[in-house]
Amino acid sequence: MAIKDQPQPPRFRQISNVLLLLSSLFLLANIFLPNLFGEQIPRVPYSLFVHQVQEQDVVRASVGQNEIRYQLKGEGDQPGQVLTTTPIFDLDLPKLLQEKGVEFAATPPSKNGWIGSVLSWVIPPLIFVAIFQFFMNRQGGGPQGALSIGKSKAKVYVEGESAKITFADVAGVEEAKTELVEVVEFLKTPDKYTAIGARIPKGVLLVGPPGTGKTLLAKAVAGEAGVPFFSISGSEFVELFVGVGSARVRDLFEQAKKQAPCIIFIDELDAIGKSRSTGGMYGGNDEREQTLNQLLTEMDGFAAGNTTVIVLAATNRPESLDAALLRPGRFDRQVLVDRPDLSGREAILNIHSQTVKLGPDIDLKAIATRTPGFSGADLANLVNEAALLAARNKRLAVAQEDFLEAFERVVAGLEKKSRVLNEKEKKIVAYHEVGHAMVGAVMTGGGEVAKISIIPRGMAALGYTLQVPTEDRFLLDESELRGQIATLLGGRSAEEVVFGSITTGASNDLQKATDLAERMVTTYGMSKVLGPLAYDRSQQSFLGDGMGNARRAVSAQTAEAIDQEVKEIVETAHQQALDILKANRELLETITQQLLETEVVEGEALHKLLAEVLPLDKAAASV
Repeated sequence: MAIKDQPQPPRFRQISNVLLLLSSLFLLANIFLPNLFGEQIPRVPYSLFVHQVQEQDVVRASVGQNEIRYQLKGEGDQPGQVLTTTPIFDLDLPKLLQEKGVEFAATPPSKNGWIGSVLSWVIPPLIFVAIFQFFMNRQGGGPQGALSIGKSKAKVYVEGESAKITFADVAGVEEAKTELVEVVEFLKTPDKYTAIGARIPKGVLLVGPPGTGKTLLAKAVAGEAGVPFFSISGSEFVELFVGVGSARVRDLFEQAKKQAPCIIFIDELDAIGKSRSTGGMYGGNDEREQTLNQLLTEMDGFAAGNTTVIVLAATNRPESLDAALLRPGRFDRQVLVDRPDLSGREAILNIHSQTVKLGPDIDLKAIATRTPGFSGADLANLVNEAALLAARNKRLAVAQEDFLEAFERVVAGLEKKSRVLNEKEKKIVAYHEVGHAMVGAVMTGGGEVAKISIIPRGMAALGYTLQVPTEDRFLLDESELRGQIATLLGGRSAEEVVFGSITTGASNDLQKATDLAERMVTTYGMSKVLGPLAYDRSQQSFLGDGMGNARRAVSAQTAEAIDQEVKEIVETAHQQALDILKANRELLETITQQLLETEVVEGEALHKLLAEVLPLDKAAASV
């Protein structure tokens, strides 16, 4: 599909260009024509002219308002040199010229002087109009400036002018594709549904985390249906001037009706569709609310007749949208476009790898297993990073190790080999990371320990332990959550066992462990004291931040009980980590010494070492 600009009236632009050309020609003529066709007469200071008059070297002079042109005495029969100067207001000049015997006269008025006077009044307004048109081009956002300021900025994708996008180009969101197949049928054969009295849905809202392919799905619907596709972002409706947004909404739907059946796609709908009751204020005259009201009106109005216009919209903040926008009759359906599962990630990797040269050792399923929670955009970025690494290493094809290194760069950040640690810090980091790995090898819920490294990465990590899941998990029980907390505290526990003191390196681990324990008590109801109650009122959005992040109103006794429960969970996990490390003290030294020598331990060597770690029950008994 190709992008076409909306047709705009060119008259204003043509007039402005003509005016700009005329004013430019006038200025150039004033600058260059006198120099090209006029006499080249030397110009001297006025003081020199007065001195030459007093010395009686001047024969005749022509005195004008802007110029004095005079001739000096010549030698013999040769005429003297002609000079010019700029006059200074001097009432004694005629008297001086008369006393010195200089023949003088006033400069006759120019026959074409009226032309200059007229142009001096006409040209400045023309220049002003040209400047005004230039700034309106910039502010109005279109080639016609002021006349296009209320025009829709939507791009129109027309079928057949370039490679179209279909459902075959979208993977990992099979359920969403199934929902949208019916929308394609509405557009292709509307009579099939209207014949039995079914009403074609007006709007479909695509909701989901960023990067999951909402925009791509909308383009695929248009590609499958073979209809025009109007694409615009919600933020493009609103401008500085009040009323522009509603005007652009009207223009967009007018254009869509002319090309029906078609699809209007509004990305980031929350930019104009936020709830009008936010902040406790109802009604108003601000630009965003007027734009929303116009959108609501248009979605009600264009249903008359057989006009087939379907509005697709995308947002990752559905909880912030206005209730009037989400009611049936406007957006009849909400389609969840979620992060892909294992098979979906593998299919996405296959699509994005088609344009990349892959080596024979590539295992996309293993890569998909390592990347739970990755969106389609994350996976596309992973493939690109692997290709960049292969090119940097001067390979002819992408190898599996390029994908593994790209995964670590995305998850943990770039390696910082230039950050040099002293021997004491290096030893502390090594014991810390081995502590994480050994506790993680025993406790369930964290995944398989795949790598230990003491090479700094990212902004703050001096080392890291990589745990990868062996399968997609959607539910975790209480013991697995407690195991994750113990694994987080494994680094701090190793410092206590080996050095008898702690450092600041575990601050991030403590924060994560405390947050997880608090969610167990206040959100998941995993407390024997407080029971199956939810004290957390926050609503998690697709962007990962809590909406209205606050607890319920609780008594002082309940708040104290929550704090005690969180403390008990964290302290129990801490003791479990200590028991495991104390029972495996020799193995802790063995793995740490090997890590200090090689800086990285992974693969079969790591698996063999971690297989010797005593499980929790034997570790507790030995301690």
